[in-house]
Amino acid sequence: MNWKWKAVADSATGTSHQNQKIPCQDYGYYRIFDDVIVGAVADGAGSAKHSDVGSKLAVKTVIKCFSDINESPQKQAFSQPLSKEEAEKVFVKIVNQVIAELQKEAAKEYYSVNDLACTLLVFMATPDCLAAMQIGDGFIVLRSEESEYQLLFQPDKGEFANETTFITSQNALQEMQVEVISQKQEFICASTDGLEKVAIRLRDWKPFPPFFKPLEEYLQEIDNPEEDKYLTEFLNSERLNSRTDDDKTLLLCLFHRE
Repeated sequence: MNWKWKAVADSATGTSHQNQKIPCQDYGYYRIFDDVIVGAVADGAGSAKHSDVGSKLAVKTVIKCFSDINESPQKQAFSQPLSKEEAEKVFVKIVNQVIAELQKEAAKEYYSVNDLACTLLVFMATPDCLAAMQIGDGFIVLRSEESEYQLLFQPDKGEFANETTFITSQNALQEMQVEVISQKQEFICASTDGLEKVAIRLRDWKPFPPFFKPLEEYLQEIDNPEEDKYLTEFLNSERLNSRTDDDKTLLLCLFHRE
């Protein structure tokens, strides 16, 4: 039996943004390269004028960086287990590329680069290991064959309420969290902070299994999640909107037997 990745990503505008006629400032996307999956989610800063543009550009730049690696002579390294030090080097390069693209966009449109501020979460998973980084808040939750759902990084909440680090912050690279896990992950969920209080027990930063289990079971049951409306309907549901008024993004991945 072959193992392969199956994934879906979607975002929904929060009710507070709908009421203020503000576009969704979240974005999430992924690519599958044979038996490697890469994904990224970003949440535009509420205080930044064009953060919806920034979050989309940041995620698309990450995916392009991985596409370039996949097409380069270093492709073999793509599916080899990385040490934490090697992963940090890869992510520093990618973050610098994202910052360069944001600066280019800002110059072209006569914005300040801070007008494009966003958080950024990135992961790369092979059949045997996962490397991930996080700048700012949001969360990545994993489940391996041997473990329950686990939160990979504690979200960066800064000193004050509603404060976090953005990719355009001067200290972005110093605040970047990086982790490598040498273990097959069967389920990966990356999300922006709009779902934190619904999906994570904030008192001890533990994932709330009743949030993740139905999402994982949904992925197990459906052949082409990208062509299905379940995730869109879930993110826009009244039940979810009654618990969070922020923009919401989910990127769900399953490593399954065909």
